[in-house]
Amino acid sequence: MNQVDGTSRRGGPCAQRETAWEGAASCLDARNLLSSGWMDDWELLETWRGGDGGAGDVLLGRYFDLLTRFFSNKVSNREDVADLISETMLACTRGKHNLREAAAFRAFLMGSAMNVLRLHFRKKAKRGREQDDFAKICVGDSDDPRSVTSMVSLKDEGRLLVRALRRLPLNYQIVLELNYIEDLNGPEIAELLGIPRKTVYTRLRRSKERLREVMAQLSTSPELVESTLVGLRTWAGHLRDEIAR
Repeated sequence: MNQVDGTSRRGGPCAQRETAWEGAASCLDARNLLSSGWMDDWELLETWRGGDGGAGDVLLGRYFDLLTRFFSNKVSNREDVADLISETMLACTRGKHNLREAAAFRAFLMGSAMNVLRLHFRKKAKRGREQDDFAKICVGDSDDPRSVTSMVSLKDEGRLLVRALRRLPLNYQIVLELNYIEDLNGPEIAELLGIPRKTVYTRLRRSKERLREVMAQLSTSPELVESTLVGLRTWAGHLRDEIAR
């Protein structure tokens, strides 16, 4: 296997994909390359950095679903999702080695994913530092991500939820999705995003208030808005299942 040095994409996750999405999915076959029980995430990362591409594939297998859900409602198509997943994994290989003591690997990974997403939007908008702030970025302002109409199994509430989430500032969209789609609580979100718990709770409160406002703007049916909000966790679960399809 070739050593990962940040310049070569051979010998690691999705290195030989025929198409971006199919290649990323095929990397899941690497679950069988190494036993998931005898290496933790940091050990796999260090092994991958040392030149063992199979370790990178196993690491991707552990977090592929999480990264897919994170990117799917924020970019234009599945090919973009796969590219961002691959870029995130490669970004992890370039991260500082001393982070092992400072944070859980999942938080390190998601920090890398958010940096990759920031760069994606910055390039897309062809603008500078204003695109660094997720409070100023709204997915709905750019090309439509995965078409709502393509989510054929979603009911009206689920479709409204998808549309509304995409019209929130990304910092609001992310905390809501982590809470309702990933089923993480406040302390877990704080650890994952590297922000104080108080900030998480404030952001969750404000994001739900804004979500209600956006839904009211998108729907002419107050009953549909109320049904979506009352069953928010249920509809978010349906969305999670649909993204995995």
